[in-house]
Amino acid sequence: MKKIVFATGNQNKLKEIREIMQDFDVEIVSMKEAGFYADPEETGTSFEENSLIKARAVWELCHHIVLADDSGLEIDALNKEPGIYSARYLGRDTPYVEKNRILIERLSGVPDEQRTARFVCAAAAVLEDGTEYVVRETMEGRIAYEQAGENGFGYDPIFFLPEYGCTSAELTPEEKNRISHRGKALRALKEKLAGHLA
Repeated sequence: MKKIVFATGNQNKLKEIREIMQDFDVEIVSMKEAGFYADPEETGTSFEENSLIKARAVWELCHHIVLADDSGLEIDALNKEPGIYSARYLGRDTPYVEKNRILIERLSGVPDEQRTARFVCAAAAVLEDGTEYVVRETMEGRIAYEQAGENGFGYDPIFFLPEYGCTSAELTPEEKNRISHRGKALRALKEKLAGHLA
């Protein structure tokens, strides 16, 4: 069985990738399970660069297939903030309930049609021989007026999906995986890897 290392310490992301890749006969482990304990420094200026930085750093250690993603929230009315700094926005240790409250506050008085936002995910793969792939996908929506929903994580409770009439934190995990930026990016990456993993 082939081993795939997913360059994350985030258990929610690991669960998502295992669900998306479940029809391949592969073992998916986190970078810590593969013996990589450092957090690669994300010095890139785009989601694509950061996802490759993470994948390459872990690949250098193990030479297995390594997947990594870099994702975040872009809010148009805030000049696409928090963007690539989504995880670090207002400090890594600030709870997302607080981050979400402040973002809603910053959009006070901004009407519906100007609250457009998107989740972006760039997913990268480095194969055993060093071949690299990167894909980018988005999920479009708006910033809600209040936090809602217990599912998902991060900015999900403030990301409103007009066509569903709810936030992404109110979707079931299956619904979210089907339409989410990460779900779409990982499925696009999965297609690129299909021949290699067959």
